[in-house]
Amino acid sequence: MTQNNGAAVMVDAEALKKAEEFVEQEEGPSNRLGGWVGIVVTVLAVVMSVYHLYTAYGIVSAQVLRPVHVGFVLVLCFLLFPMLTRFRHSVRVWDWALAALSIYVIWYMVIGGDDLMDRNTSPNQTDMIVGVVFVALVLEATRRATGWIMPFICLCFIAYALFGPYLPPPWTHRGYDIGRLIGHLFMTLEGVFGSAVDVSSSLIILFTIFGAVLHYSGAGKFFIDFSFAALGGKPTSAGRAIVLSSFLLGGPSGSGVATTVTLGSVAYPMLAKAGYGKNDAGGLLAAGGMGAILSPPVLGAAAFLIAEFLKISYLDVIQMAIIPTCLYYFALLVMVELDAGKFGIQQVTVEKRDSLWDLTRRYGFHFTSLITVVVFMVYGFSPVLSVFWATVFAAAVSFVRPETALWPRKLIKALEAGSVGVLGVAATCAAAGIIVGVVTLTGLGLKFSSIAIAYAGGSLLLTAIYTSLIVWIVGLAVPVTASYIICAVIAAPALIQLGVPNYAAHMFIFYYAVLSEVSPPTALSPFAAAAITGGDPYKTTLQSWKYTLPAFLVPFVFVMDPLGIGLLLKIPANGSYWDIVYISATTAIGIFALGVAAQGWLMGRMDAVGRALMLIGGLLMVFSTLMEALYEAATPWHLHYTDGLGVVFISASIGGQWGRRRKLRSRS
Repeated sequence: MTQNNGAAVMVDAEALKKAEEFVEQEEGPSNRLGGWVGIVVTVLAVVMSVYHLYTAYGIVSAQVLRPVHVGFVLVLCFLLFPMLTRFRHSVRVWDWALAALSIYVIWYMVIGGDDLMDRNTSPNQTDMIVGVVFVALVLEATRRATGWIMPFICLCFIAYALFGPYLPPPWTHRGYDIGRLIGHLFMTLEGVFGSAVDVSSSLIILFTIFGAVLHYSGAGKFFIDFSFAALGGKPTSAGRAIVLSSFLLGGPSGSGVATTVTLGSVAYPMLAKAGYGKNDAGGLLAAGGMGAILSPPVLGAAAFLIAEFLKISYLDVIQMAIIPTCLYYFALLVMVELDAGKFGIQQVTVEKRDSLWDLTRRYGFHFTSLITVVVFMVYGFSPVLSVFWATVFAAAVSFVRPETALWPRKLIKALEAGSVGVLGVAATCAAAGIIVGVVTLTGLGLKFSSIAIAYAGGSLLLTAIYTSLIVWIVGLAVPVTASYIICAVIAAPALIQLGVPNYAAHMFIFYYAVLSEVSPPTALSPFAAAAITGGDPYKTTLQSWKYTLPAFLVPFVFVMDPLGIGLLLKIPANGSYWDIVYISATTAIGIFALGVAAQGWLMGRMDAVGRALMLIGGLLMVFSTLMEALYEAATPWHLHYTDGLGVVFISASIGGQWGRRRKLRSRS
């Protein structure tokens, strides 16, 4: 890591423009439209937001809401995302034609009503033609919004459904013709209009509107200013400010890349002055941005799908995310603290116009917007109504200060941004409905589970490793939401069959799906950070791995440790609340040890033996049942024995460090 000698560092416009390109890769390269076309798109987006706010009270049936939601998404995708990049910032004739065709297809679905759904097993010729056109429109909209990989995967699943009899065992199945497949995907609420679109049309879009209202009321700027003001005065203040502001920004945004770019544009100059090199600063920014997908109360879009798949309250998902989120940010703080000593990070004076007290006094009302969602859910409101009233509350309190007030012009922009911001995720959810529909129709999920368990020899440890690799590989090609949906339907059943609680299996898959944010070739957050810092994208990705790796070993605790569900705030069988405290404490100690081993620094630079001892000790603390998995004996005695052994290794490493430091001091 190189020192910057306090020289002024600016994030130039070209760097920000390049970083925004990575945001577009996640959210789609949207058109910038003016004139009457821009007005039409704005009106459509605002109407979409108002419609979904109107439906929050459940006054529109799912049979109407889901198709209308997909209709809005298709029309806006065709108007806002160009067919090819050379057609950007204009709407061509074919775009209007596809938008009009989308309206017709959705009208056909809605007007068909129960009669259309009743004949899903034997659709007529018109049904099949309209259904094929609809599937093609969904795939094209998804390609425009997220790239070609997700549609390609969908086509592979469609081919699997059609050509099942010709596949080799154990993948073979009876096969389904076009009529049966289209009937299932288009004419029921189990295909494209299934659980993923259900969540997208109710929760995800409302949370996106909520985030847009917070953004346009100035909450994001306040959270960054508050973090920098609160954590100044120490050499680690720069890194600490990144960690805190990423958590505060992550809650309302739920987007890793957007949080990384927002933070980087403001914080990179401070990191450079403190002594962070380009790659190291980018790695920290990306790691902080990725925390946006893990941070309550919003998390990422996949978290809403967890609630839908498990048929549990979203409040339960938030509850399960609390301790893992704390451990993730604890890991980042450990790495930041070690950076200060290892690289001689300098104290940075943050230039600010307002003191912490002045900021809190004037804009502290923004904090209430973050907790209102949870408060409403605790008091018995449904998640949909909770975010609806939280949005109303956030808009109302914006009038506390004249500069944050959402007057009509800003409110229209917020409503427009709420709808536009959901398009990429909503298109992904619609396309994922094709995958989920094929899996349920063919029974692929159970088939895949039996194959995975057979390859693992019935071992839970190997099955968990295989599952994490599958999720990671899928996540290389598709965004977090798509990665979670695909693996939730094909990989989660394998873990559940081996006795892992369903909520633990889904949280395991969710956390590894998040790795796609820092995994090449789709490492969008590190690549966006590198564009801002001017660093090497791949070296920045490796640095982000270094910062996040300790925390991403934690999901194995969910599935491998008898007490592991305590990290999800679930009391283990025959256990108590003390087991939650115990497993949280031992995992935190293990994360600390793994962070030290990764940095190779504690009280000074560590030798190979010290790092090895710390690594082994950390693994034993995090994987408390490593002995049990090897010896197939899961007993409390072995659990404490393994943790005790981990403490011995960590203590030996610390003792060696302390002894070396003392010798060096005595010689000097």
